[in-house]
Amino acid sequence: MRIKTFPLLTTTLLLLGLILTACSPKPTATLPSEIIIGVYEPMTGFQAEGGQQTMQGINLAYEQDSSALGLPVRLVLMDNRSDRYESASVVNRLIEQEHVIAIIGSYGSSNAIAGGAVAEAAGIPVMGCSPTSPLVTTGRDYYFRVSYIDPFQARVMAQYAVDQEISRIAIIYNITQAYSVGLANDFRQSWLELTGSADGIVATVAYSDGDEDFTDQITLSMTAEAIYIPGYFGDAARLMQQARDLGYTGRFLGSDGWEAPELLSIGGEAVEGAVFSTHFSAEVPDSPLAQQFVTQFEARYGEPPSAFAALGYDAYRLVLDSIERAQSADPAAIRDAMAATRNFAGVTGSITIDDSGNAVKNAVLMVVRDGAFEFLALAKP
Repeated sequence: MRIKTFPLLTTTLLLLGLILTACSPKPTATLPSEIIIGVYEPMTGFQAEGGQQTMQGINLAYEQDSSALGLPVRLVLMDNRSDRYESASVVNRLIEQEHVIAIIGSYGSSNAIAGGAVAEAAGIPVMGCSPTSPLVTTGRDYYFRVSYIDPFQARVMAQYAVDQEISRIAIIYNITQAYSVGLANDFRQSWLELTGSADGIVATVAYSDGDEDFTDQITLSMTAEAIYIPGYFGDAARLMQQARDLGYTGRFLGSDGWEAPELLSIGGEAVEGAVFSTHFSAEVPDSPLAQQFVTQFEARYGEPPSAFAALGYDAYRLVLDSIERAQSADPAAIRDAMAATRNFAGVTGSITIDDSGNAVKNAVLMVVRDGAFEFLALAKP
């Protein structure tokens, strides 16, 4: 197959059309009869596992607290189908048809960027759970998130590689996903800063959505001691499996998009020993609140929570907390309360929203061991 090198397209006429159709809601002097919160997550498509894990956390939080300002909360979920154009469309529907006053979402930075543009135009605040690309909040006054951003997790993984005395590394990334492109660039920059030289990067090669044969990319990376694959679980698992089949014996490093059971079921033996950054580990909850969450989640779902479930749980709780602090159902007032968030007690750690709308958080390193995700280390900003 031919290796793709064309630039990422982030602006389309379709998205522009959807943005222009969104209009700002008119705040009323009296409270509504219910508080309507929208959610747009991928329930289908290649990112569905991440969206479904996120919804587990959101639903648990909703079951525990479904009121705000003394009014019932109605949660409206729309499936963005793992597609950025559909993300823009469903955010528009949440605003225009459902009249939501706040939105939660979305897994997948490209989805978040597209949906965020529509919400920004309409003046509806959004709390992101796990979209980590800096572009999600760049230039946006109405988009916030409970997760760290990609430059931090890329730095953590570059530092890990240096600490492991890895001197030759390759980067294989998805050029059609803003999340993957950003992480690849951030990792490269961190590597340069930490080592002082680009000589150790033996290859930086791309693929695109829908690609299933990674032979060309792997062939160019065979001399690396480790391959950094900043992408989603399905592509990463297939890439690692093909690399092993081609005789690659080095190590694999990755990002938070790896955390899904499919990485293990698709990758099998090939992913053993792979290390990636993520947001939360049920093995080592670092607060009584986090431990309580793990216990409640396991009682509800019969399994430990993923990092995305934990982030979904925090995002919903922070939206409710912002509504209560605003003492208003006016989206602009809720937005101001979100921006003023300081030291919110989340299960993924204390959350303070900075001037860019981002949360400064710890990162967790996980390793695949004996066919399961296992806690490896904690990395602080």
